[in-house]
Amino acid sequence: QVQLVESGGGLVQAGGSLRLSCAASGRTFSIYEMGWFRQAPGKEREFVAAISWSSGNTWYADSVKGRFTISRDNAKSTVYVQMNSLKPEDTAVYYCAAIDRDSRRYDYWGQGTQVTVSS
Repeated sequence: QVQLVESGGGLVQAGGSLRLSCAASGRTFSIYEMGWFRQAPGKEREFVAAISWSSGNTWYADSVKGRFTISRDNAKSTVYVQMNSLKPEDTAVYYCAAIDRDSRRYDYWGQGTQVTVSS
């Protein structure tokens, strides 16, 4: 099992920045890829960004490309997402997730952290 704990959410004005962190523990050697997802009120959960645990390759949703940057610190088993130029439509609960090396599915999820962007 892998446990994920997010931190760094909060309230910020439009145009501001936040950095979310996600610390992994447990069977971290089984992590293949980690990602961030978000869910706004009344909407489905959507993909934000992902990063390969081994290569560091990254992927982004079009809605955040150029504004968000995902990174990782393998030694700390932690993934980050730096969010700049935040917009009110970025308001959501942000979830960290990990893909298991064997299943190649997002099997592990954090509890989520609230990000609120005021206009």
